[in-house]
Amino acid sequence: MQAATMDPVEEPPSILWGLDPIFSAFARLYVRDILQMTESTQVPGIYFYKSHPIYKVDVLGTVVYKREREDFFCYGVDDGTGVINCLCWKNDLLKEEEDPGKSTGKHSDVSYGNFNPVAELKKLKQAQQKRCRLEIGEVLRVRGPVKTSRQQREIMASTYYKVNDPVMTAQIAWMMEVPQLYRECYDKPLQLQCSATGDSAVSTLSKAVNIIKDFFKQRSVTKFRPYDIQDLLQPLIYSQAQTASEDQEPVAGPSSCQQLRQLLKKVLDILQDEGVIYRKVKSQDEVYHVTAQDKDLLLVVKDIIREDSKREKYAEKGCHILHILSAARQRHSLNISKAALEQVLKFLECSSDIVSTSDTHYTMF
Repeated sequence: MQAATMDPVEEPPSILWGLDPIFSAFARLYVRDILQMTESTQVPGIYFYKSHPIYKVDVLGTVVYKREREDFFCYGVDDGTGVINCLCWKNDLLKEEEDPGKSTGKHSDVSYGNFNPVAELKKLKQAQQKRCRLEIGEVLRVRGPVKTSRQQREIMASTYYKVNDPVMTAQIAWMMEVPQLYRECYDKPLQLQCSATGDSAVSTLSKAVNIIKDFFKQRSVTKFRPYDIQDLLQPLIYSQAQTASEDQEPVAGPSSCQQLRQLLKKVLDILQDEGVIYRKVKSQDEVYHVTAQDKDLLLVVKDIIREDSKREKYAEKGCHILHILSAARQRHSLNISKAALEQVLKFLECSSDIVSTSDTHYTMF
């Protein structure tokens, strides 16, 4: 089969491939699609299923032919959509099996009661060998990078083994899972764009979150109201509107002010979920505190750990995070989340005020 190549205009830049999670995974594609994938014009050995860059795959199918060489097996694997050649290297166990003289006479057949370690080891090796040596009609699972050799597409197996599937449980599960992966991942277009500097485009929401976080750091903000930071996001709304007007016909939708308020609300929700900010008192006057800059909260948490670490119950391992959270809610605010407390503990530990004795326990120096 002649390897097809992708049109350079359609192919995303290689610097962006790592942003596609499928690129780092063993893609569970049908053999038909593996055989028809187009090869990259930028990097030989990288292939594209639609817009997704792929170089390693995961296949389950029936062995329909086999060839054996000194160092490897060639198995033809049929998954019902096509047949692909899989090059499976022999491991040391299979080579020992072919040259049994290597291992004879090295061990004594000493038995310990009813247990003979040499015999059991031999049985284990035989079982492993059977998993690697397949016959026509048996089910093989193989994972590895895709290669084109002599104009034929094949898989260079990094892992392969026989699947014992007498009632087709594994094959049925595979047949149910793969179509779902196609619907949710493989058949969805890869949304990657480049800016003028070659950087990948980040969603407006992610940009907005980063803008607010940077503002907190640069200005050492301790508390704020939403309207204090709203104008920081205005350029994003303007840029988004400008891009939309260039790409498509204008349509009725939310006004710029409404879009700005919606974006700000989403940003505040994300920052609260991450524990970056919290509301000490929930009232009509929307005041948010920046967790790591709230000196009162930092002091309360330090006092709790200092006092309770002296108690016999916490003397050995320190205070558990849930105990600290409960005490901080009683002393400071009922609205403190676990995520916010984790931000405080992280800050205090970086400042060498406290030390973690485990993932969930903290004590004073």
